[in-house]
Amino acid sequence: MHLLLKGIAIGFAIAAPVGPIGALCIRRTLADGRLVGLASGLGAATADGIYGAMAAFGLTAVSAFLVGQRLWLGLVGGIFLLYLGVTTFVARPASATLPLSPSGLPKAYGSTLVLTLSNPVTILAFAAIFAGLGITAGSDHGQAALLVLGVFLGSAGWWVILSVGVSASRGWFSDRGMCWVNRIAGVVIAGFGLVALLNALR
Repeated sequence: MHLLLKGIAIGFAIAAPVGPIGALCIRRTLADGRLVGLASGLGAATADGIYGAMAAFGLTAVSAFLVGQRLWLGLVGGIFLLYLGVTTFVARPASATLPLSPSGLPKAYGSTLVLTLSNPVTILAFAAIFAGLGITAGSDHGQAALLVLGVFLGSAGWWVILSVGVSASRGWFSDRGMCWVNRIAGVVIAGFGLVALLNALR
């Protein structure tokens, strides 16, 4: 139970800083509703769980390979963020869009899963946090699984809080307000994309 609580705290702390996924989740929640925002967040939580598992189980070969490919992953992630930023900027207000199709939730989930996985340096962050807390990678598979479960639950918990909180304020925005939400979110997401590209090319 102690390791589970540690994992929850780590997952929450990793997910909480507002970055491109946070901006995307906020915008999707406002534009398409709570479920789409939550699906987007759960995609990021799944990626956090995957990278947390690599660090917890000591999968050094896979981790080293992914970190070694951070140039290409950074380029793909940066281009994807630029694309999302532009499409978000020009998107119509929520009231002018069609109802969400059944494929919308898997698409929202998959896009943030891929985006979060495009930053393999997250593995190093987990490894550093685990080491700082005295958690030895791969020492006990049962304990490692409990820790990874906690990481996923903590990350998912943050996205639940964010999507529910943002959804509660959805009625405050007029069509004009949603246009500005789209524009601001688009600029922020595209900005993160440019930073990702620059970091990858350095």
